[in-house]
Amino acid sequence: MSQKLKKKNYRNDGDDEDDIERMSLNCLTLYGRVGGCKVSADISEVFGDPCIRRRSSAIKEMKRCAAICGSEEATIDCFSYGKKEKFWKRNNRKLLGYEEKQQNSIMNVHLPDDILEMCLVRLPFGSLMNARLVCRKWKNLTTTPRFMQMRVEGLFRSPWLFLFGVVKNGYCLGEIHALDVSLKQWHKIDAQILKGRFLFSVASIRDDVYIVGGRSSLTSFGKVDRSSFKTHKGVLVFSPSTTSWNKAASMKYARSSPVLGISEISPDYSVMRNQQNRSDRHLNRSRIGGVSDVYEDPHRLSLRRQSRHPFDENDIPPLPNMKPKQTNEKPCPKDGRKFVLIAVGGLGSWDEPLDSGEIYDSVLNKWIEIQRLPLDFGVACSGVVCNGTFYVYSESDKLAGYNIERGYWVRMQTTPFPPRVHDYYPKLVCCKSRLFMLSVSWCEGEGRIGRRNKAVRKLWELDLMYLTWNEVSIHPDAPMDWNAAFVTNEDLIFGVEMFKIFGQVLDFVTMYDVTDTGTTWSHISRNHVARDLDTSSCMTKSMAALQL
Repeated sequence: MSQKLKKKNYRNDGDDEDDIERMSLNCLTLYGRVGGCKVSADISEVFGDPCIRRRSSAIKEMKRCAAICGSEEATIDCFSYGKKEKFWKRNNRKLLGYEEKQQNSIMNVHLPDDILEMCLVRLPFGSLMNARLVCRKWKNLTTTPRFMQMRVEGLFRSPWLFLFGVVKNGYCLGEIHALDVSLKQWHKIDAQILKGRFLFSVASIRDDVYIVGGRSSLTSFGKVDRSSFKTHKGVLVFSPSTTSWNKAASMKYARSSPVLGISEISPDYSVMRNQQNRSDRHLNRSRIGGVSDVYEDPHRLSLRRQSRHPFDENDIPPLPNMKPKQTNEKPCPKDGRKFVLIAVGGLGSWDEPLDSGEIYDSVLNKWIEIQRLPLDFGVACSGVVCNGTFYVYSESDKLAGYNIERGYWVRMQTTPFPPRVHDYYPKLVCCKSRLFMLSVSWCEGEGRIGRRNKAVRKLWELDLMYLTWNEVSIHPDAPMDWNAAFVTNEDLIFGVEMFKIFGQVLDFVTMYDVTDTGTTWSHISRNHVARDLDTSSCMTKSMAALQL
């Protein structure tokens, strides 16, 4: 019997503890820091019964409170409206965070990769760069070649402008200013690899920007110093879509401010084979009599004339141990796209003007020398590739074209040459297979700027059939920048001008649509970049445009 009574008392005690636990859930922290639930407060002192045990008094209080609060279905909340949920969330933040992570992970697991790609590929480039910071999975998903190809084939990209070579406090900043044309917002990109380099040239193709040549100071690193400098041969490749930097093969000659031209070519075209064939043709002409006989040695001339007629290529015996020449050409890329980059002119290591040129093969990753510029051509100041020909304009108002497939220069006699002010360099651009030039000329009369005459910047187009220049448009801004930069992207021409006035450097970015004949130049940005820059930025700047 005693054991049965003990078991019964033990069960009653367990029931009382269950009541306490249930009541603690209803009234939350009954034995809190402040003394428990305010509704069921301790009233043992009121009845003058201090000898009651703490446990028994608590059980009684719980029973009284249970009578008040009732069952769980019809309980009376001891707190004001909404306080219970706030109190529970505050004390269970870790649990809530864990549940939220589980829900997010479950959502990502059940969302297929192709659906994620379809959503991410439609983002603007700026939003896409922010989406890559969300998680590693999104970053890896948006940097694959398949994803890049989807963006190229889709209609979700917009033009971006990249401004290089800015100078602040006398030092070349290691940063790039990027303009989202669609949103008209500027962004800064860290480029410490360019810190200290100035007077380089840039050219863009596909999703990459090529930085060619340039200078850097020898005495004070990072400062624009023309007294003691080093001229570079190196070529850097910047990919904004992946924010990565790579090094391409170095040029054969060090150049600063070279004139660049870049273009895609057919996969079957070989730069090395073309140059070898040209050198072989030149050698055969010299052997057979392609050169003038007047300036040749008489003895050699007589021997060559004697052997001219019996000369036959089929009668030449094969030389022993002679193997055919093997080229180091790599296989063409899978997409079949190949391009060449041409660099001519510029200034050499001793600040001397150069008339040599070289061409870069993207498959071979190698620079090959090309024919020099024509004689008496002058200093090249601008160039662009249009319809398979690299057009170069000189400071002496001469135009020449380099045929990329055949590998030779051709002088081009155009009529008439657009009048221009010689203090401003003309700029050649190609847009929609049309060749344009921007030059500064006097609007009325000739001479200094006065009340009747003023200088204006005009847009000219060259008729490639008849080689005549035709005026297309007039730029609305006064030509304050003698080294204004102009680039093209699809059917748009972008220009950036930087100049100092009233002790402050100003910048203007304009745009022109060549497909719309009735359109005019429009401003897309004013005074957003050059506020804290030096005046030397007007001379060292360069710009590239990409569709991202």
